[in-house]
Amino acid sequence: MSKTGHRAHRRLSPARAAAIALGAALPVATAVAIWVTGRHHSPQYTTSLFGAQGADAVTLKARLGSALFGLAIVQLLLALWMYGRLPGLTAAPRRVRIAHRVVGWAAFLLSVPIAFHCVRTYGVETTSTRVFMHSVAGCVLYGAFVAKVLVVRSRRLPGWMLPAAGGLLFGAIGVLWYTAALWALNGFDAPGL
Repeated sequence: MSKTGHRAHRRLSPARAAAIALGAALPVATAVAIWVTGRHHSPQYTTSLFGAQGADAVTLKARLGSALFGLAIVQLLLALWMYGRLPGLTAAPRRVRIAHRVVGWAAFLLSVPIAFHCVRTYGVETTSTRVFMHSVAGCVLYGAFVAKVLVVRSRRLPGWMLPAAGGLLFGAIGVLWYTAALWALNGFDAPGL
């Protein structure tokens, strides 16, 4: 702080400014590309998911989506442990970081067939509040994933971007689960929607 009580403003280096711009632009471009692709895609309602079609595919996606949400919860808990945010736990051992990375990639790989089936079968739809929220969250999920990977790999981005990207990723998976998996497994009804 200066003598007047105000913090001096630090100027961003050109490299850090470029990293921040890329850290914001690439995830947004990913989400927008998925949205545009889904909006201009002709739905193919007979697309199968691991051999399941129609209502069977919806049920399978609901189960896979529930497993994905479970992995996201594990990811959140591991991240909280790594950053010392879980009361009563000591510093996380190295294996927690490895587990966080493995669970994250498992979650990403599990999400791909679900997302592929959604986009191929339905595209991006805006026919109801639930469907609109689901479509937006699906696009956000992959934008947030790109953001998280960029932030983890960069030393130039501000530290607050990692929990922001991780939180956005977790939130997108939660909204996807609520608007699709819970909806399907609860007799095609999601409380509050």
